[in-house]
Amino acid sequence: MREILGRRRRLRFRRKGMPAPLDTALTYSAWRWPVLPGAGLKATGGRGTRGTGCSCPDPECVVPGAHPFDPGLLAATTDERMLRWWWTKRPTAPVVLATGGTAPCAVSLPAVAGARALAALDRADVRLGPVVATPTRWSVLVAPYGLERLGDLLYAKTWVPSSLRFHGEGGYLVLPPSEVAGGRVRWERGPLPGSATPWLPDVEAVVDALVQAGTSAPDGGSRLAY
Repeated sequence: MREILGRRRRLRFRRKGMPAPLDTALTYSAWRWPVLPGAGLKATGGRGTRGTGCSCPDPECVVPGAHPFDPGLLAATTDERMLRWWWTKRPTAPVVLATGGTAPCAVSLPAVAGARALAALDRADVRLGPVVATPTRWSVLVAPYGLERLGDLLYAKTWVPSSLRFHGEGGYLVLPPSEVAGGRVRWERGPLPGSATPWLPDVEAVVDALVQAGTSAPDGGSRLAY
């Protein structure tokens, strides 16, 4: 699909060749993906230094920097003026996608199992859309699905590993090029350049491989790794 004229965004690159969060937030909004700034990491030292703790009030936050806080998830939008206002105030804030509704959903699993799942899907010639990678987890973006539909899929499984996470209605996902505790979020499989909106597979096409990869993970798929 050709890119829609007027929607094209030329990403400004900073050091190390990474686009600025605002630029990517604007690109996501052009795709009609509602986003908002995440909590981010707490500054710990001199100018420009970042820590591993979350800027939210929870001292035991299990996903430092990688979740909505202020504003809350319901504020996610595709409005360009709002995005510019947010990231002008917090230029390094992570970019958080509000999943579900008409926005992409996702299924995520620990990184080792994620690599195994992608290899299995490639062998089966399953067409994949974008795949997001954090230092510990990989997330396969899929077309929007509802809880009833997902429940029917999982009910048919003998066992679903608890390390598998489903990002649907009311959920969220941190997108590249955000920085979270442990490192930077990146594309393991990036959106195809030049497309108006990234293509997404149905969840039915990928869930079997993700369940199998999670079940055969070194920890048996029973550990919820962030």
